[in-house]
Amino acid sequence: MADTKREIERKYESDDSGLPDLTGVGGVADVLDKGLVELDATYYDTVDQRLAAAGLTLRRRTGGSDAGWHLKFPVAPGVRDEIRAPLSETVPDEIAALVRSRVRCAELVPVVRLRSGRDVRHLVDAEGTLLAEASVDAVTAERLVGKGGSTQWTEIEVELADDADPAVLDKVDKRLRKAGVRPSKSPSKLARALEQTGGRRPGAGRRAKPVTAGDHVLAYLREQREAILAYDPGVRRDVPDSVHQMRVATRRMRSTFRTFGAVLDPAVTDPIAAELKWLAGELGVDRDQEVLAERLTTALDGLPPDLVLGPVRERLTTWSNAGHGSARDQLIAVLDSARYLALLDTLDAVLADPPLLKKAAGKPEKALAKAVRKDFAKVSRLITEALGLPPGGERDVAVHEARKKAKRTRYAGEAAVPALGGPARSLAKAMKSLTSLLGDHQDSVMARRTLHELSEAAHGEGENAFTYGLLYGREEQRAASVEAELPGLWKEVTSGASV
Repeated sequence: MADTKREIERKYESDDSGLPDLTGVGGVADVLDKGLVELDATYYDTVDQRLAAAGLTLRRRTGGSDAGWHLKFPVAPGVRDEIRAPLSETVPDEIAALVRSRVRCAELVPVVRLRSGRDVRHLVDAEGTLLAEASVDAVTAERLVGKGGSTQWTEIEVELADDADPAVLDKVDKRLRKAGVRPSKSPSKLARALEQTGGRRPGAGRRAKPVTAGDHVLAYLREQREAILAYDPGVRRDVPDSVHQMRVATRRMRSTFRTFGAVLDPAVTDPIAAELKWLAGELGVDRDQEVLAERLTTALDGLPPDLVLGPVRERLTTWSNAGHGSARDQLIAVLDSARYLALLDTLDAVLADPPLLKKAAGKPEKALAKAVRKDFAKVSRLITEALGLPPGGERDVAVHEARKKAKRTRYAGEAAVPALGGPARSLAKAMKSLTSLLGDHQDSVMARRTLHELSEAAHGEGENAFTYGLLYGREEQRAASVEAELPGLWKEVTSGASV
């Protein structure tokens, strides 16, 4: 079974002088010689190096204390999450699933073999607690695909110990620099091996700065496509907030296709938008359940104990766990489906060869501003209609429709920020505040629906339904409060909108 470790390290160039004395640096009381370790790692990727292009590394390594399969995801400079699985001859299924959104139907093959002689030192404090591990690695790299080739180098690696203060690395860094040691120019051994044995490192190029309206729209769409791919492994691992962030990316992409129909041909993008709506819906089953459970649990926690009559908490927990389990199983099946992988392929294709219309070549200040203003006008109409309705189910539906259009306007503003600057940023911020308020209203609607269902189930089992009714009434009050606040907020939004 795979497990996860947060890896925080710094890499440096090394010469014949090796590792400077680090005693006394950052609380280091002693430097313990742990001897030489021989490591042999084979790195896997697709032939066109899709994992390397995304900054991911997948290896099978023998030697050392952590022999096995290692999949590393970049988190920040010098920080990676490492997923580990036991040693086997082929890529473990749980590891393969985490790179499926990148690999899809391509084959994972050996691309580089790295053999390292690692001279290890443990940096410990006065109590003997490990602060960091420093090593000097003599590396031999052999490329296994393409024209092949090999290279050698020596580097210093300093990795923070579990639960140690990251400030240790900063102090060690200062000492190494003072000794003339310089940081490595490559983010990983694999990146360096690929660059030195086959030319340019995958993913190293930069896109040209957006100029036209089409450039700006495509740049935003590429960001969202990358977000979908980046959050996919987190969704599979049940990482908090990953489902929400992946769902937001699908919504942003779909909204961008809709809003900028004068830039990208809707005849091509509408079917893609429909598939993105399907994916967002599948992601939403688990996310909506999570949000509702948290809202209802918080509300229940806020009640005095004498107002909680019957096994309300137990029933809520059972409902929450059952819903999450079934929704999660369905979601994983979706991410493994041919339909989802086909959607990813389609997104790649449309971004590689976009269906640009005539206005795509125009100045972004004109084309993007016009599209954003059009979306804002739709929000204005829907808000006005909702405020004109009496409280009740019809108004609830109208408020929800206004919220969806406000989200679309927010995303349009975000896409236009690089071209339009402050006005688009202000509009996006205002729409975020509006959707947050309207989202609270919609959450109240869904909470009341769930409370009604739970109360019926409780009543059917002969339980006291008083607490469900109390919570229902409080949710009604929250919705009424939102509706009372909406006119004032909308007035602020309209007075500040100037895209």
